[in-house]
Amino acid sequence: MANSAIPNEGLKDLLKPFYQRATEAEAGNEECSDKVKELESKLEEVTAELAAEKEKVFKLTAENDKKDYRIIHLVRSLKEVDHKLEQLTSK
Repeated sequence: MANSAIPNEGLKDLLKPFYQRATEAEAGNEECSDKVKELESKLEEVTAELAAEKEKVFKLTAENDKKDYRIIHLVRSLKEVDHKLEQLTSK
């Protein structure tokens, strides 16, 4: 009867590709994990920058609204003065 057991060296050779793929997969997972961490970090930075830019936009919009209000009243005052000048010069 023949011995059907695989010799120890033969078993190592047979399993070598499986170990290699497992090692590559682990390295790939580690690499992916590092990339995910890097992307999460960048996302946090960009989110903070976005919040700061939104705050700037809010402040500038409020400032522009105040200036628009002032311009409207200045233009109205100028029209009134022009109208009064026309009345005075037409007499």
